[in-house]
Parts: sequence; structure tokens; C-alpha cells
Amino acid sequence: MSSVEKKTFATEAAEVMEPNNAKVEVVNVGGNRVMKIAAQPGWVWSKDIKPLVGTESCQAKHLGVIVEGTITCRHDDGSEITYTAGDAYAIDPGHDAWVVGDTKAIAYEFHGIWGDAG
Repeated sequence: MSSVEKKTFATEAAEVMEPNNAKVEVVNVGGNRVMKIAAQPGWVWSKDIKPLVGTESCQAKHLGVIVEGTITCRHDDGSEITYTAGDAYAIDPGHDAWVVGDTKAIAYEFHGIWGDAG
């Protein structure tokens, strides 16, 4: 038997986190965890998240799509990539990231450390 499931971030989030300069909403749908991440202009992982997690760089793996704004990611090896609205991305652990410009960045993520259905 087929099934269809729908969750709305604004009203059905299983979890909402509001670290400095960001908001993360999580829904569990189809046995998977999906996150909506909204990062404000000025958000920088090493400034806003690093003090909370205590690692030198982000150790999460990310798989997602950015739908608004622009983010730059720099890996520990110095390689750097910028992704913007309409780009799908995969980022391995060991990086810093920040919002570029004066527009909020909104992304949806589907995998990695964030992907546990829990």
C-alpha cells in the first residue's frame, strides 16, 4: 500500500532551535528528518555555532538545497565554494561557513548528521 505524508515547518516542526543569528526547524516525514535552516546576514559558523559545539570546525555532513541567499563554505584544507539560491550542495565534515551579503540564507537539508529520523 502506498502512503503520502506531509508536514509543515511552521506548524508541525518536531524541533525548533534558535542559535545566534539562525533558526532551524525540523520535521520528520517519510521516516526521514528534514531541516529548514534560516541564517541571517552576519551568521558565521565559527562565531555563532562553534562556541555551542566546541569543535574547531563543523563536523556535520550536509546535503541540501539553498532556496534563498548565498553561503560560502571553506574546508579545513582551504578549498572554498559559494552556493546560492537554486544550488544543491554536499559538504563533508571539517568546514566553516558564512552568509554572504545582506540577504538571509534559507536552505533545506536532508542527510548526514542532521539526517537521523530519531
